[in-house]
Amino acid sequence: MSGELQGRTAVVTGASKGIGLAVVAALAGAGARVVAGSRSTSAELDALVAGGSVEWVRADLAEPAAAGRLVDAAGGQVDVLVNNVGVAPVRTGGFLSVTDEDWLRSVDLNLLAAVRVTRAALPLMLAAGRGSVVTVASVNATLPDPLVIDYSAGKAALVAFSKALSKEVGPKGVRLNTVSPGPVETDLWLGSGGVAATVSAAGGGEAKDVVAETSQGMPTGRFSRPAEVADLVLFLAGDRAANITGSDFTIDGGFIPTW
Repeated sequence: MSGELQGRTAVVTGASKGIGLAVVAALAGAGARVVAGSRSTSAELDALVAGGSVEWVRADLAEPAAAGRLVDAAGGQVDVLVNNVGVAPVRTGGFLSVTDEDWLRSVDLNLLAAVRVTRAALPLMLAAGRGSVVTVASVNATLPDPLVIDYSAGKAALVAFSKALSKEVGPKGVRLNTVSPGPVETDLWLGSGGVAATVSAAGGGEAKDVVAETSQGMPTGRFSRPAEVADLVLFLAGDRAANITGSDFTIDGGFIPTW
């Protein structure tokens, strides 16, 4: 426990599993009081709640009013907001199979949910003269893929939203950054209805082969772990990153080649 967030209150969306759960654990471990929002809880999240520094709030962010209720649960203080909730349906039928309803749901959860929660939390941060908003985007924001075409578009918009708002509120003490993971060891990729299972089923292969092939595309040879993403979020949330804003940080094992 570092204690670097002692006395601060954090709100985390999509908090019951995967990256969100790891972020809740990291923030609580650093001394923060954490309000964890998700549609349902999990045994792992319940264990963190039992520790006393985490409060779970039922919040389906597909409902516009849920953003305000989640922030209200923080009791008038939000020092850190982590926008993590999202959805990544795999479109094995191609672009023409993606309906207006599909697009609207994807954009709503991958972009507008973060917009709404940020809108609800921002007045508290501005009143305090400080705050950090860390939003989980994706490498697909800059490396869009037709298998997740609507997800890619939503995440790209999310990065642009964060960058634009950072310019408005930076002079007022509020920082906004995004974290863009590549493949991560979560249900989104590895679950029964995840990317690997869906892609392999469409191609007549096995999920483990999709995972192996994807891992080979990274110099590190493996997926990132949720705790590794959470460590990056924790850094950006705290004072060690006090002069970092409007930036996007990639954590992908070298998946995106840079020169």
